[in-house]
Amino acid sequence: MDWDKLRIFHAVADAGSLTHAGETLHLSQSAVSRQIRALETSLNTTLFHRHARGLILTEQGELLFDTTSSMIKRLEATAARIRDSEEEVYGELRVTTATGFGSLWLAPRLTSLYDKYPDLKIDLMLEERVLDLPMREADVAIRMKEPSQADLIRRKLMTINMRLFATPQYLEKHGRPVRMSDISDHRLICQSPSSAQVAAGAQLVQTLLSEQIPSMLTVNNYFGVLQATVSHLGIGVLPDYVTEMYPDLQTILPELDSADVPVYLAYPEELRHSKRIEIFRDFVTEQIAEKRRRDQAR
Repeated sequence: MDWDKLRIFHAVADAGSLTHAGETLHLSQSAVSRQIRALETSLNTTLFHRHARGLILTEQGELLFDTTSSMIKRLEATAARIRDSEEEVYGELRVTTATGFGSLWLAPRLTSLYDKYPDLKIDLMLEERVLDLPMREADVAIRMKEPSQADLIRRKLMTINMRLFATPQYLEKHGRPVRMSDISDHRLICQSPSSAQVAAGAQLVQTLLSEQIPSMLTVNNYFGVLQATVSHLGIGVLPDYVTEMYPDLQTILPELDSADVPVYLAYPEELRHSKRIEIFRDFVTEQIAEKRRRDQAR
């Protein structure tokens, strides 16, 4: 198939309009239309349903659009790799991680990375869905379990645990639990059991719920749990690294914590020599090493 025709088809499918695609490609509407008709003729199929509000892909068009989308993502990744060099960090780095970890641990630390590489462009994608790195949905991922996708380079960064935290103001008003059964006298703040979360955190919450807790607030991510906890609303189930940013938070029932939660960094094998990946990997590793040094100095 002719690449120019595929490129034009992709632009039309993405825009849903011959006119808008032509503006993007700097081609007239008639020229775009001719190329689409020629492609449909060569494939002996109809790629678009045409109506007054624009264009809708047919089933065959959807199949072709999936393919051109994958091709363009790989071409963009290849172009970025070609531009990467030992002297220059070029292009956008798409980083995916969970909402809580990205909001509470990663984002506050990015200042030091931008200080060193002020022209770096990072697209930070915070969501619980595991993006497909080999299909170029993201360049690098930090996840709370070992990635299972093939063709990935992976590195274990650290281990975290889920614990119980509360503010001094809350404890002064409501008292400090000294045994697990005391939890039933307090409001629990945790992730919703139906939301995506680390299994160890969900197991800890299930253990706590066995105490018949009368008042609860559930949130669909740890950032929301933290905001409610630091607002003195109750006892929050949170990852242990929050104490670094919120040193006033006090650990409740320190003997009660979750199983270890491994934190992994992963990226596609094809980006092994990417300068952008290298500087991000080194930055995260350095931040973790610095935290360990501070913990040992206490």
